[in-house]
Amino acid sequence: MHQTPNEPTLLPRSPEDSALTLTMFMQPEHSNSLGNVHGGVILKLCDECGGIVASRHARRPAVTVSVDRVNFLQPVLLGRLLLVHGRIGWVGRTSVEVELHVEAEHLLTGERTHTNSAYFVYVALDDERRPTSVPPLLLANAEDRRRFDEGAARHQQRLADARRRP
Repeated sequence: MHQTPNEPTLLPRSPEDSALTLTMFMQPEHSNSLGNVHGGVILKLCDECGGIVASRHARRPAVTVSVDRVNFLQPVLLGRLLLVHGRIGWVGRTSVEVELHVEAEHLLTGERTHTNSAYFVYVALDDERRPTSVPPLLLANAEDRRRFDEGAARHQQRLADARRRP
């Protein structure tokens, strides 16, 4: 971890301080011949949303270091409004985990369908593009604490998985 000598003490920030819903209307260039939006388009929007959430929390540039398994629960159809909800759930010294929840909205009926969920991990960077400290997460309620504890468990699992790799 790199800290500049004059770096101020980082004050805790709540998950709401950095939460974001990114929306985009799904056009023909986003879909395949079946009228389904390409998974890569959805992943790109998730990464953009997550990166913004991470940078908002850290008030520093943040880069993607890990993406947990992404399940495509329902197809996203051409002509739907895609909503990507991002929220910080866990922070470490230099990294943050962003929970992403994706919905597709039918504009004429208002019906929303949950299509994807995932956890993306980002590392905050200093001016020399080295990992730098992030603010602690302010846990105001039991739900915030639960999400933080679950994120800490996923973090430990990622570390264990990394140690097992050759």
